[in-house]
Amino acid sequence: MRILAIIPARGGSKGVPGKNTKLLGGKPLIVHASDCAKQSKYEMDIVVSTDSEEIKKCCIDNNIKYVDRPSEFAKDDSSVIPVIHHVLEKMNSNYDLIVLLQPTSPFRKSEQLDQIITFFKKDINLEGVISVVPVEDNHPARMYSLNSDFGMKPFLSSKEETVRRQDLNPVYLRNGCFYVVKTESFLAQNTVMPSQKKGYIMDSKYHVNIDNPRDFMLASLIYEEWENENSHN
Repeated sequence: MRILAIIPARGGSKGVPGKNTKLLGGKPLIVHASDCAKQSKYEMDIVVSTDSEEIKKCCIDNNIKYVDRPSEFAKDDSSVIPVIHHVLEKMNSNYDLIVLLQPTSPFRKSEQLDQIITFFKKDINLEGVISVVPVEDNHPARMYSLNSDFGMKPFLSSKEETVRRQDLNPVYLRNGCFYVVKTESFLAQNTVMPSQKKGYIMDSKYHVNIDNPRDFMLASLIYEEWENENSHN
């Protein structure tokens, strides 16, 4: 099985300037992502897609391959889909699996990636695996839309809005750590969310998606606990 790990890391972040090279536990975020792939028991090619000279230097310093991302794919509203197409074109090789590792979701382990890849070996019909965390306090049963007079309409049925949290049906949120998809499915459906996909459940206490300074501060506070917990595994 040929595997390509892609780390999307454009420059120009407005929420957290230079976030992809910011140090978390003394290590740049893109290196956290790369190390997850490098430490996997499965051999894979690893590449960063970036338009930033600072990120390119960080890649060189840490022995990570990179491809130059065209400016049209590096805007604030750019989708990751054309970025993946561009990397596939530049790598000019045939891969069975694409692993998308976003630097802004750093709390993941290579063992978790190994488990996800093993899913594909066991299920030939599987097209994708997406990491998720259980939603508890922010359950959709506690959500509403408001009309022009601020009248509340339950997002789900009105029967569920007073149900105890413990009795609600479990729901899950994508946490951004892992998007793994068969290359043929990505090319056919043009998405990292293919039709035949499974969720990979992760611990919600380590759910952080770094988009603003508060997120990075939270990640910094959590990191030591996460590191201590995983150093014994």
